[in-house]
Amino acid sequence: MSWLFGLNRGQPEPPPGLPEPPPPPAGGSSGGGDKPKDKWSNFDPTGLERAAQAAKELDKSRHAKEALDLARMQEQTTQMEHQGKMKEYEAAVEQLKGDQIRIQAEERRKTLNEETKQHQARAQYQDKLARQRYEEQLRQQQLLNEENLRRQEESVHKQEAMRKATIEHEMELRHKNELLRIEAESKARARVERENADIIREQIRLKAAEHRQTVLESIKTAGAVFGEGFRAFVSDWDKVTATVAGLTLLAVGVYSARNATAVAGRYIEARLGKPSLVRETSRFTVGEAIKHPVKVTIKRLKSKPQDALEGVVLSPTLEERVRDIAIATRNTRQNHGLYRNILMYGPPGTGKTLFAKKMAMHSGMDYAIMTGGDVAPMGRDGVTAMHKVFDWANTSRRGLLLFVDEADAFLRKRSTEKISEDLRATLNAFLYRTGEQSKKFMLVLASNQPEQFDWAINDRIDEIVNFALPGPEERERLVRLYFDKYVLEPATGGRQRMKLAQFDYGKKCSDIAKRIDGMSGREISKLGVAWQAAAYSSEDGILTEAMIDARVDDAIKQHLQKMDWEFWARVYFSPTLFV
Repeated sequence: MSWLFGLNRGQPEPPPGLPEPPPPPAGGSSGGGDKPKDKWSNFDPTGLERAAQAAKELDKSRHAKEALDLARMQEQTTQMEHQGKMKEYEAAVEQLKGDQIRIQAEERRKTLNEETKQHQARAQYQDKLARQRYEEQLRQQQLLNEENLRRQEESVHKQEAMRKATIEHEMELRHKNELLRIEAESKARARVERENADIIREQIRLKAAEHRQTVLESIKTAGAVFGEGFRAFVSDWDKVTATVAGLTLLAVGVYSARNATAVAGRYIEARLGKPSLVRETSRFTVGEAIKHPVKVTIKRLKSKPQDALEGVVLSPTLEERVRDIAIATRNTRQNHGLYRNILMYGPPGTGKTLFAKKMAMHSGMDYAIMTGGDVAPMGRDGVTAMHKVFDWANTSRRGLLLFVDEADAFLRKRSTEKISEDLRATLNAFLYRTGEQSKKFMLVLASNQPEQFDWAINDRIDEIVNFALPGPEERERLVRLYFDKYVLEPATGGRQRMKLAQFDYGKKCSDIAKRIDGMSGREISKLGVAWQAAAYSSEDGILTEAMIDARVDDAIKQHLQKMDWEFWARVYFSPTLFV
């Protein structure tokens, strides 16, 4: 009923964002803290008049008591609503304070983050400065070390120059002293000879007179003997005739025997003797046949035609190509055709020599192996030795496969390489004997550096085959081949002191093939021999899986060391490699 008395007029509006504050209760209990002038300034006197008028009307009404109770209840409800709004207002004030605290905390957090970033930037900058100072110190230290090294080198050079100067001075003094000594000895000897000149001349005269007397007496005696003999010989005509005839026959016999011996020797050497340049051959000589007849027979039996790729492990593409070459060579021999010359190049130990032997046996031909490194040391005899090789090759009834290993050692370019005149003449002799294809011999060259061949050599090549390093499948086949040859066969044969531990042999061979990437066939063969040697060196003769792995690790280390040596050798001998 506050509206009856005109309360809450002219009160200020609540701040924006907050709920409207509740009006004060009708009893005025909440306004006890206000000053009297504030209370009466809002009082409306007309409200009393309206209240009095309403009270009179209520007193006259029958329901005055109910209306009074209803008014009291409305007033209590209004006060309770006012208290609820006050609670909401206080809650809103508290929420506003919480928002302000949160905003302040957010601002403080941003401030802390910014300070942290500044500290990090300052620390990075200080670290950068420290690194720059450290690098500058290192650079200064390096410059100082270089300066000290330069000074040391200068000091060493000066000491070496002083030592050389001292040695030269000593040699000069020694030479002068020697000259003075020789001069003094010569002067003394000349002075002695001058002083004893008369005695020396008398001794010379006496010796000359004695020698002259002896010579004269010898001449007289010889003349008398020869004169008597010649007089007796001339007086007998039959003796003169017989002597002349005997001397004539003797001269004719000596001349004929010498020529016949030379011709027979050349024929025998060409037919039966092995030339000095040939290191290995399947042909046998007369000396071998006389000394070792059983060995020669066995060699001849083994030289029967067989598979050209037996025991040779190559890639499928290369295997197909070399098999075609072997078949063509065998058919060429059977039809008496012209043989084709072949160049096989690639890393060492990839099967070039082995395939050449197998191809010769497959074709039914003899083979001869020579190496290019044996030609240069022969000097002037190289031309004669080269002709002997080809003369000997032309006498083969079955046809000869001449395999020249390391051919680039003497078949180098004549225009660019600095080779001796003897080696140049030997190369010219080789070119002369291989100018045309032959029905008697087949030329097979093997080289690791075919780019060094003379252009004339390249013109004589009919087929070029590249023997590359074995791939993964070929390595596994090689490992299994040599594992069976050097480990399984001796262990199962029972004739040798060797046993094999129990493990998965196939899986072990596959693992080893994956680890030995880059190895050649010869290196894998040596690895098999190393396994066998490891078993023989053990106390019980048992080859274990750990021993096999240890030998594989050693082989890999040795292979890498060889590759490193080869790399530095190429760098050393090829100064323009990195230019």
